[in-house]
Amino acid sequence: MFFMNNINIVLVEPEIPQNTGNVARTCAVTGAALHLIEPLGFKIDDAKLHRAGLDYWHDLDIFYYSSLEDFFEKNPGCEFFCFSSKAPRSYTEQHYPLPVFIMFGKETKGLPEDFLAANYERCVRIPMRDGQRCLNLSNAVAVGCYEVLRQHGFMGQKDFGKMKAD
Repeated sequence: MFFMNNINIVLVEPEIPQNTGNVARTCAVTGAALHLIEPLGFKIDDAKLHRAGLDYWHDLDIFYYSSLEDFFEKNPGCEFFCFSSKAPRSYTEQHYPLPVFIMFGKETKGLPEDFLAANYERCVRIPMRDGQRCLNLSNAVAVGCYEVLRQHGFMGQKDFGKMKAD
């Protein structure tokens, strides 16, 4: 499959419509594509999903898959990285090529353990205080997406120039 998007956000079995709506909004404002892998914990026409995404849905490239296997069959050879609290290194230590797919798991369990183990070298984490489980999914996606943008000079983003003092 050919993608025009340099950044691709992949949500594996998301459960909370508000999180997916917020992720959709992040994708729309950054130009990232959103890839949703079923089963979803909500109906795609869920009012909470659309409310969280506000009026950004028309600016979004969104793709649906029946499983992780379906995703990889339709995106052979894609460069992907897994965000997980169980990962060996920080997300800032990874260089993200373009195009890139950054993957996030469901809110209650993250990405499947066997998938993480099989792709250990592609796993990164967002540092947190000891004893804390994880960030909210939509916040984690924003952190990851903006790191890719930062590494590539915020390509495609509006340049506000230097802030002026009042």
